[in-house]
Amino acid sequence: MNKTVTYNNVQCDEAIAPDSKITTLEYLESQGLKVNYHCRDGTCGACRCQLNRGSVAYTTEPLAYIRDGEILTCCTTPTSDIDITCEF
Repeated sequence: MNKTVTYNNVQCDEAIAPDSKITTLEYLESQGLKVNYHCRDGTCGACRCQLNRGSVAYTTEPLAYIRDGEILTCCTTPTSDIDITCEF
């Protein structure tokens, strides 16, 4: 089943295919959304967002510190519909 992404209270137009390996960051960029990032490998933490609902899987174990309820968009893929809030 396709996975939907809600970003800063707005649902994105396109869903993510169930077999997609695209990271959350790559998906947000493909939707034309502004997202903070720097390293793209979980080292810096610049892409940190609050996960309000749903679940993600990490493609690599992040080195950056993340609090409970936070994700790094550069090294995660949604495993369900997600709702995230990001500050820039």
